[in-house]
Amino acid sequence: MSTVTRSEQGWLLHHPPAALERRWLGSGLWLDTTLGAFVDERLRANAALELRIWSKTHPYRGTIGEVRELARRVAGGLRACGVEPDDVVAFQLPNWVEAAAVFWGTSMLGAVLVPIVHFYGPKEVRYILRHTRAKVLVTAARFRQSDYLAALRSFREELPDLETVVVVGGEAPPGTTSFAHLLDAEPLAAPTRVPPRTPAVVGFTSGTTSDPKGVIHTHHTIVAETRQLADMQSERALPQLVGAPVGHAIGMLSGLLVPLCQNKPIHLIDVWDVPTILDAMVEADVSCGSGATYFLTSLLDAPGFGPEHLRRMSMIGLGGAPVPAAVADRADALGISIVRSYGSTEHPSTTGAKHEEPAVKRKYTDGRALPGVELRLVDEEGREVPRGQPGEIQSRGPDRFVGYTDPSLTAGVLDEEGWYATGDVGILDADGYLTITDRKKDIIIRGGENISAAEVEELLMRMPGVAEVAVVAAPDARLGEHACACLRMQPGQPAPDLAAVQRHLAAAGIAKQKWPEEILAFDDFPRTPSGKIKKFVLRAELRERATRS
Repeated sequence: MSTVTRSEQGWLLHHPPAALERRWLGSGLWLDTTLGAFVDERLRANAALELRIWSKTHPYRGTIGEVRELARRVAGGLRACGVEPDDVVAFQLPNWVEAAAVFWGTSMLGAVLVPIVHFYGPKEVRYILRHTRAKVLVTAARFRQSDYLAALRSFREELPDLETVVVVGGEAPPGTTSFAHLLDAEPLAAPTRVPPRTPAVVGFTSGTTSDPKGVIHTHHTIVAETRQLADMQSERALPQLVGAPVGHAIGMLSGLLVPLCQNKPIHLIDVWDVPTILDAMVEADVSCGSGATYFLTSLLDAPGFGPEHLRRMSMIGLGGAPVPAAVADRADALGISIVRSYGSTEHPSTTGAKHEEPAVKRKYTDGRALPGVELRLVDEEGREVPRGQPGEIQSRGPDRFVGYTDPSLTAGVLDEEGWYATGDVGILDADGYLTITDRKKDIIIRGGENISAAEVEELLMRMPGVAEVAVVAAPDARLGEHACACLRMQPGQPAPDLAAVQRHLAAAGIAKQKWPEEILAFDDFPRTPSGKIKKFVLRAELRERATRS
């Protein structure tokens, strides 16, 4: 049976059954170490390798060893600010060298990391900082159109636990400290030991709730995930140029952790600028295009894409968003071997495939359960369904999270035997390969980023004349999916156009990536007998329309 403990932060941690924990420790899937100790050992082992930030405004080129020293100074600076093991340190930074130093340094100190996606707006950031009671925030002064300090000023008084704000890339105003000043303290001599069953990272993800969900990973689970993902990608020969934000689980793992296990250089880019990426691939001899489908298709469709790029993309892994069969077929015709994987922030690497496996499995399924992972598909009553029949996917394994920061959300997805109810629907074939067919979760996955339909609906309901809103996923050839806002207006009221909807959401402070990209007006919606909107009908109509066009 699962055990429940309370963390120093007050979060309820739902640990897997003791028998599973013993199995994972005995088999080596779990290590008796902390994230900080694990990271520091891998940084020292790879100290001579290059770490490069591709940026037009904030570039960096050095070695992993040099950034390790920067991370030790960050850890020392945080300690001088009063940060102790188990305190919460949040950061909102683009893919800059400071993000790597803060991530690694905070883990060495034994504090709890809360990465925040750099394009999150004030609404999301305020919620995350209040909800985690973060003691420190490390933030950029500004980046592109975002003025982070101006946003912070609008709600800092609502954050009594936030003692220190560290500013990167700009002048530190009164009440904050500069990143340079943080580095003045004595470097941390060695990683701080904390119990591996305690929280290490809290990743926030948008789901079926209006606010982002805080997903708690322990030192055990995040180290297991890093090693598991590194092994799954071990066939790739070239280093990867990572454009996914390190504030998100995919970017954090692919950019800051997995390369350390694979003894490879680290290359990050802070803006997904395709011409710059194509030049970087040739100059640095790196691969790119893995992750959400958009990362691949944006390169293939670029005017400057040529054979010199194609030969650096012989092996690509796709996941984090729906992978249309047409994309897999297109890649295959170009000589690119595609593997697909399935996971979530809650259970990051659930299934996957390797390039040596049959093409039909690699291209058209989401792979098999990874080492230590168990899968079962169940019907609405919780009974397992036969192979070949659709059912809700439940999973458990060494990299499964231990609960949400909001305990009311945990109760609905984790059971006493350690199973995580994903809310996704799939089919297992006779060989154990999983194919995702639908999802119960009411989310849109746009380019690998989750968009909460409930959050957008709540804001759109505040527009004049709107009677009812259903935000659903529409197929998108470039991003996999985008949000479509279906509106039912009050009698005699015209539906707003797309520009008006986007202006309304901008004023509400919600991230631009979450804005609907099309609007449909309805006199009424298809409904269940209880009056609920049948969103699956709306999604099906949008898919059918996309097929006809």
